[in-house]
This record gives sequence, C-alpha cells and structure tokens, in this order.
Amino acid sequence: MLKFGRAVVKKRIIILIIGLVLLVPSAIGFLKTGVNYDVLLYLPDSMETVQGQDILLDEFDKGGFAMVMFKGMDNKDIDKCCRKIEKIDHVDSVISYDTLLGPQIPDMIMPGDIREIYEDKDDDTTLAAVFFNTPTSDEGSIRAVQEIRKECGKQCYVSGMSAFVTDLKEVSEHEEPIYVAIAVVLATLLMALLMDSAFVSVVFVLGIGMAIIFNMGSNLFLGEISYITKAIAAVLQLAVTMDYSIFLWHSYEEHRFDLGMDREEAMANAIAKTLVSVTGSSVTTIAGFLALCFMTFTLGLNLGIVMAKGVLLGVITSVTILPALILGFEKPIFKTKHKPLMIDFKPLSGFIVRRPALFLIIFLVLLGPAFFGYTHTETYYKLDEGVPQDLPFAVSNEMLREDFGIATQHMILMDSDIPQKEVREMMKDIEDVDGVKAVLGMQSVLGPSVPQEILPSALEGTLVSDNHQLLLVTTEYEVASDEIYNQLVQINDIIKSHDKDSLLIGESACTKDLIDVTDRDFRIVTTVSVGAIFLIILFVLQSLSLPFILVGCIELAIFINLGIPFYTGTVMSFIDSICISTIQLGATVDYAILFTNRYKRERNNGLNSSQAVMIAHSRTMPSVCVSAIGFFAATFGVSVYSDIDIISSMVFYMARGAAVSMLVVMFILPALIVLFDKLIIKTSKGFENVEGAFHYGRLSKEGNTDD
Repeated sequence: MLKFGRAVVKKRIIILIIGLVLLVPSAIGFLKTGVNYDVLLYLPDSMETVQGQDILLDEFDKGGFAMVMFKGMDNKDIDKCCRKIEKIDHVDSVISYDTLLGPQIPDMIMPGDIREIYEDKDDDTTLAAVFFNTPTSDEGSIRAVQEIRKECGKQCYVSGMSAFVTDLKEVSEHEEPIYVAIAVVLATLLMALLMDSAFVSVVFVLGIGMAIIFNMGSNLFLGEISYITKAIAAVLQLAVTMDYSIFLWHSYEEHRFDLGMDREEAMANAIAKTLVSVTGSSVTTIAGFLALCFMTFTLGLNLGIVMAKGVLLGVITSVTILPALILGFEKPIFKTKHKPLMIDFKPLSGFIVRRPALFLIIFLVLLGPAFFGYTHTETYYKLDEGVPQDLPFAVSNEMLREDFGIATQHMILMDSDIPQKEVREMMKDIEDVDGVKAVLGMQSVLGPSVPQEILPSALEGTLVSDNHQLLLVTTEYEVASDEIYNQLVQINDIIKSHDKDSLLIGESACTKDLIDVTDRDFRIVTTVSVGAIFLIILFVLQSLSLPFILVGCIELAIFINLGIPFYTGTVMSFIDSICISTIQLGATVDYAILFTNRYKRERNNGLNSSQAVMIAHSRTMPSVCVSAIGFFAATFGVSVYSDIDIISSMVFYMARGAAVSMLVVMFILPALIVLFDKLIIKTSKGFENVEGAFHYGRLSKEGNTDD
C-alpha cells in the first residue's frame, strides 16, 4: 500500500490532469443520459399490466393517455382544438363526443352515460380522451402535452399520467441544480467549522465533486436513470463519501506533524493507511446500496447501481485526486487553520462507562415503541400526491373529479373475436361494479341494433386491432385507495370469466401491482442488507458477537427514524419505506465499526474494558460527529427546499437517520460493549494480549484492526 501511495504522490500532477480531462467525457455522458419520470415503468416485465401496455403500444400504437377538458368553449372552437390536437406529433387519436357520434350516428341513440361522461352541460365543460403513440414518460408524449396546452390555450386542461410527468419533469429540472448547491454550501460551511482548517472543506468538495461528475457521467451505460436517482445521487454521494476525505486529511496531519515526515512521505503514508481503512468501511456502504438491486421493482436496481458505483468512485478519488489537491492547496489550507468547533467528549465518555446498565435500560425501553412505530407507519403509493397541487396537471385532475366525477381510468384489452352480445353482457357487469362511471367500447356506440358499418373508421381503428379490442372504464375512485383496489379485483374477475387472456391495465392497475411488488421487495431488501452487512462485520472485526451488537444498535436507530412518522401521523412514500432502512444501515454502521475498532485496539493493548471504551469513545466520537453532521448538512437543506415530497422526504429521513445513528453509537453502543466485554473477548479474534480471551481459528498479528 505504501508503494502505491508513493506512486500517487510522485505522479500526482499527471493524475490530476487525467482527472480534469476525464471530466469532459463525464459531463457529456451526464448530459446524454436519459431520465425516466414514470416510476411505474420499473415494474417487472412479468406483470400483466406491463404486458398489456406493450400490446397497447404494438397493436394500437397507443402509449401515453390524457383526458383533456375544454371549459367555456363553444362546439365550433372545441372541434377546432380537437383537430389541432390530432395533428400534433405523437398524438395517435382523439376520442370526443363528436368523434364517437360521427356524421352517420344520430345523437338520440348515444347511451346517456357516455353523453354524461363527455359533456357536462351544467358546467359548460367538454371532455376528450387523447392517446399518444409513445409511452407515458417518453419525450414524445411530454412534448405532445406541452403542444396541446400551447395550441388550445388557458381554457384547455390536460390531466393524466403524461401531464403529471410533464409537470414533474419541469419542477425536477428546475430544482436539481439547487439541490446540489444547497448540499455543497451547507456541507462546506459546517466542515469549515468542524475541521481544523476552513479551506480544507473547499478542497474536499472539489475532490468529491469530481467523483460525482465521474459517477453521473458513467450512468450513460444504463441508458437512463430515474428522476429520483438523478435528484438525490449527487447529494447522497457527497454525504456518504465525505468520510474518506476527512480520514485522509487527519492521517496526513498525523504523519506530517506528529511523526515529523516531509509532505510527500506523509501523504504517501496517509494514502496507504486511508486505502486500507476506507476500503473496509466502504464495503458496508456499497453492500447496503447493492441490496437494493435485489428488488423486483427495478427502481431499486437503478438507484443501487448508481450509488454503489458512486461510493467506489469516491474511494478511488479520495486516494488519487484528493491527495494532489491537498498538496497543491497546502498553503491556503494551513493559512486558514483554526480550532475546530467540537466539544471535549471525555466527561461524557466517563459518564456512559460508569452507568452502562442505565443505557441498556434505555435501549430496551426504546426498542419496543420504536419497532412498533416502524412496523405500523402508513405508506402512500399515489404518485401525484407528493407534488405541489397548484401544478397544471393537479388543477386539471381536480376539475375532472368535480365536473365529471372521474378520478381515474382503466383500460381493458380482450380478444377481438368475442361475440358482441357477450361483450355487452360483460360491459353491463362492469358498469354494476361500485364506483364505475361508464364503460366505453365498440358496443357502447353500436348498441344491439346499430350495424358496425356506420361506425366512424377512425373510431374503429382506435378501439379495435387485428387481435384485441379496447375498452375504457372511467371510475370515481382514487388511485391507490382501498376502494380502487377492490374495484380492480372485481373487474379483473369479470373480464377473466369472459376471456381468460384479457388484460386490465392503466395507472390504477399498475399501482396495485406496485403495492404488491414493493411489499415483497421490502422484506427481501431488508433481509439481504442486514445479512450482507452482518457477514461483512463478522469478517472485518473477526468476531461472532460484535455483528449482533453493532447491527442491533443501527437497527434500533432505523426503527426510531422510521417509527417516528407513526407517532406524528405522517404518511411515508413507499420509496422511503423500502430504501431508507437499507441506506441508513449501510451508510452509518461505519460509525459503530470505527468505535469498535478503537475499542479492540485499546483492549488488546492491555487496558480493561472501562478504560478501553472511554478512550475509544473520546477519540472516535469527534470523527463520528463530523461525519454525521456532514451527512446531515448535505441532505437536510435539500429536504427543506424541495417541493417534490418523494425527494424531500427521502433526504429528510436520511438526514435524521444519520443523526439518530450518531446518537445511538454515542450513547448506547459504548454501554453494550462494556456490559458484554467478556462475551466479546471470548468470541472474537484479535484480543491476543487480553487475559481470558478465547481464540478460535488461526491467530496472527494481522488479525488486529486499526482505526
């Protein structure tokens, strides 16, 4: 490792130049990486809803879907707008009352419920359904929504998922640069206060910033990333990799001033020591992110790969580019040195060590209510619930509910050869389901006595393909509600009884699948992350007992963090419930490992349990606090600023999780180590000089772990 450190120091100018050159392709890769704003696209391909959407696009040339309302416009202007909409790129078809009627069908034979759906005479509002020939979140659908609003003016209101995605994209693109700016400014300021140099925090941010650009640019190989991943990746990478920079700096100062080495040799030794320590600590963080890849809902795979890659690049940058930056800016770094804003932990260390039973009781008292809250916190799945309700799509959705009593729509794909009589019977059964407003299909227009020959050809092409026919179901129930869930089950039973291969699709059906999938994913990800990190700690600390103690402490912090919403009446996003526990475990278990390593070192040097814990606590808590406060600073400001609840809540729970983990490691872990000291010694490797140690396996001095 020392040989590597010396090589880095010797070639630091070349390394820095290479790093700066790599920023160019990384920036290009970042700009060319696509962004997906529809999280429902991450449902597994095996789902019937996903298969149905593929059929809809392949056979009907229909992807995205929107309901367009014309308020206070006469029929002539509405007809003119519909014709304009039909000519917009990526618009496949428009279904309005006039489209259904056509020139050959008398108004009197149109079913009353269909007339009510498309014309609200009391409020002077008319409704049209618009299909796009590109998927919901595709750029084509987004541009089409923007063009509809532009062409038809302020009296036109567009609702639906494509409109939601359009507005979400606009808000996200506006906020994302501000997220990064807030995180950088707050992290830099707090690091300037907590570190012993004001300018060194700027150098840290420069190094981490380069790693972030490398990471975001390398996402090009994924094709596209989720807007959630894009929004939080840079902030989260800054938060979780800041430790590596801090460790390098402290190690450099130790070798330069305490050991009296010259600047280059001091940095070479600092790189060697950092590489060993950081590699071990980063493994748990990477494992936490990689656990997300086991989700069948592949948003986890997307976020997990990006963040695991970001941590790895953070490690590489901290031992290559950052040393060059520190040596290059050494003068301003040392000119801005000051006394760090940090308390003396020795009194607190003594207080905890003298009262371990008290903190064990606190641990047990907190565990019950924390776990209860953790398992009973409510979760929301309605994707548009966590965005500003004054956005155009939200205003349109509210109008759709108020004027037409429609909350959402389902689509049914069934065999085109099913007899008309049977289709009519099925439609009647669906209309009798609670909450269904109307069912629109070929039979809605034709009726039992109207010949198919008089049906408008454009409408026939819209509702029928060679293999399937399409039915549209409007409902008054909200997406992701218990009522819509039961309604979907009943409708699915009805259509399967007539055509076992029929498919029920749409936003509500996809959301139902999302609920089912993520509930299973939560259990899988939690099990994988806890198991993987348990094994890593077992290997790193070479102990049978310490993994239980360390993981138990961080799990308590997770239960507290994610249990609080139950007691405050807060409803969490489904993304938070899956991701936060894994991220918090992987990112903050390092606090516990840092403390435990120092405890092992002091215990093996001949100190008794109380002395070893006191020294370990007083020496490591400043580093733990700096790390946790830096994590908090990089994320909390974003949570306050963001108007997108999925983003703001996720980074808020990350910020609070870092703080809670810090407090648990500060107060609970030392007490548990004191109480279980004898058990730890008997079940751990690396305590050769401790009387009464039980050594299993082959012992060697290399088994000792430094901090």
